[in-house]
Amino acid sequence: MVSLTAEAPAELGIEILRVPEGSPVDLDLRLEAVMDGVLVTGTATADLEGECARCLEPIEDSVTVDLQELYLYEPADGNDEDDDVSRLEGDLLDLEPVLRDAVVLALPFQPLCQDDCPGLCVECGARLADDPDHRHDEPVDPRWAALADLAPHPDED
Repeated sequence: MVSLTAEAPAELGIEILRVPEGSPVDLDLRLEAVMDGVLVTGTATADLEGECARCLEPIEDSVTVDLQELYLYEPADGNDEDDDVSRLEGDLLDLEPVLRDAVVLALPFQPLCQDDCPGLCVECGARLADDPDHRHDEPVDPRWAALADLAPHPDED
């Protein structure tokens, strides 16, 4: 079992929610020698930052993802036909692609600051969570505006 902390690579996440570059990523890994290579299993935990998809308020959260990948030994003949497999580079293995795939798949497509976030007013952009009673008067069609002067006003007798 190996526990270590590494710096997060650039662009780890999606546009609206991501792991900040250089922030710590805690890895708890188990490395097992198998016939064809090294099997890596474990978890990675990192802090997230981004913004709500509805109201654009900042979001701070964390994510824990499961990792599992088989890193194959380099072929003895040097013929590396399959590009879709992970390979050991000497005694080293590259966890970045596996970490990137796991984190991106674990993130919500549209992150929210709260499950029932009402978002922003479509007319003025006000944050509806700050003012639940926020509303606008119905706009009057300019073609009918002259008729409003003919109607009696409710405050007049």
